[in-house]
Amino acid sequence: MHSRSKIKHTLGRTRGERASCRPLRARGRTAVARAPTKETILDRQEADAGRGPAPGDRPRRRNKREEVLLKAAELIARHGIDGTSMRDIAAAVDMLPGSLYYHFASKEEMLQAIHERVVADMTRRVEAAVARATRPWDRLEAAAVAHLEGLIATGNMITIISPDFAEDRRALNATLKAQRNTYEVLFRDLFEALGLPEGVDPALLRLQLLGALNWVPVWFDPAAERAPAEIARAFVATLRTAYGDRAQG
Repeated sequence: MHSRSKIKHTLGRTRGERASCRPLRARGRTAVARAPTKETILDRQEADAGRGPAPGDRPRRRNKREEVLLKAAELIARHGIDGTSMRDIAAAVDMLPGSLYYHFASKEEMLQAIHERVVADMTRRVEAAVARATRPWDRLEAAAVAHLEGLIATGNMITIISPDFAEDRRALNATLKAQRNTYEVLFRDLFEALGLPEGVDPALLRLQLLGALNWVPVWFDPAAERAPAEIARAFVATLRTAYGDRAQG
């Protein structure tokens, strides 16, 4: 009787219900738990803390990386790389400290990304300005204007792209110098194309102009009458008066 009741009970179930009652081994499969991905863990941590996206919200995570870069740039520019901790940056973007390491392994890696972006933006700005001019001195003037306007636009991040910002960290400083090299080549080529008089060193002239332009943000007053473009043109005009007419006969 007991066997008939058991058979009847089993037959009364649907095929899916019967299958769900079978042991995994009887179905020829072994239960394997999938390990959560790093992104899933971070999503859950932030969601549990009430400060992050629901699992699977990838676009927001990409935007978060951009926010991290912007906030880190502000903090590092203001306090220096040694005066800024990963915990400071995490707090500024409302993240758990551990979650920050998903985006960047260290402050140095973060600084490299910031520096690379600033230099790339400056390069595009200068290249676009130079492309609109044809004569050598006009091209140099356009580059100087774009350079100074770009520096003013970066605000306090100009300290990050200064040559001596990370001079006490050799490996990091070498990487930053390599990133700046492409940008500096732009101005080197512009000065080489000027056809300067014999005995005039284009490298020294280039350093003189860039040094003057790079110092402007230190004393520049946005409320003053002279705009960055006017200041840059005046610097180039001084060089052009001294060397331009003579070089071009």
